[in-house]
Amino acid sequence: MKRIISIVLTLVLTLACLASCTPVEIDQPLKGTNVNMYVLSGPTGIGAANLIALAKDGKTANTYTFTVAQNNNDIVAAVSNGSADIAAVATNQASVLYNKTKGNVTVIAVNTSSVLYMLANGQEIKSVADLKGKTIYTPGQGANPEYILRYVLKGNNIDPDKDVKIEFVSDGNELPTVWAKDKDAVIMAPQPVATVLPTKYENAKVVLNMGEEWSKISDTDALLMGCVIVNNKFLSENPNAVKLFLTEYEASIKAGLADPAATAVICEDNKILPVKAPIIQKAIPNCGLTFITGEEMKTKLSGYLKIMFEANPQSVGGALPEEGFYYVAK
Repeated sequence: MKRIISIVLTLVLTLACLASCTPVEIDQPLKGTNVNMYVLSGPTGIGAANLIALAKDGKTANTYTFTVAQNNNDIVAAVSNGSADIAAVATNQASVLYNKTKGNVTVIAVNTSSVLYMLANGQEIKSVADLKGKTIYTPGQGANPEYILRYVLKGNNIDPDKDVKIEFVSDGNELPTVWAKDKDAVIMAPQPVATVLPTKYENAKVVLNMGEEWSKISDTDALLMGCVIVNNKFLSENPNAVKLFLTEYEASIKAGLADPAATAVICEDNKILPVKAPIIQKAIPNCGLTFITGEEMKTKLSGYLKIMFEANPQSVGGALPEEGFYYVAK
């Protein structure tokens, strides 16, 4: 009996020693973290649509509270004051926020490539060169659309301040009325407006894909317009929740691409896009839904932001983000 007791005590002490000497794992169970996510109404918000639906049904590992902001200023404020843990924003806006918050945000994924298209209403436009002498209406003054347009024009030997006239509107909702007052104008529209316009004008059609035109003159192979950022305090305190979010978010984007019809209904119900589901369904394949992370994201996005910086330093907040801006999971 003494021998048995001795063996048992030895085993207990050995297990206790192993438990005390084993380092605590950094990766704890990936579940149950509360996440406040903000998305801006528009194409950058589409990727979260299926995640929103699953979260409402209690079918996600993280517990999400979603806010669909109709105004970019609301996103900026939420990120700046820390009420947004994660946010889907324009890529250049992510850089602006990085500089504004003194490096307190990290980009974790690119979610949207090109969503910009040039449309004409009966005019013959077969190349960027044909835009010379035209009046171009577009939203996005001081944001991605303006800098993309100027870059593409300059890359095709067109002076954006002399060879064309650029008229800015406050948002894409104003574009459907442009041809009623200027039938010779050309329109650069984001989705879903680019899908709406041909339904309102018999002779309207897409004549140029700005993403394709960008790739023709740029070393970067993609026009990266939307991304997801995380508040660094949240990232440091909840690294596993961020990893889990990326898994759930990637699945949401894949579901959006696989089933545009169901995704369109979610987008309408949650006011992610300001049009009806049938139009959203038609627009989704042209909304540039993508999911790029890690080193690939860092390489492509840093190249894109460098072009934005060279066009206008203020477009990215006055300075290019440092290495720590890009999330590359170990």
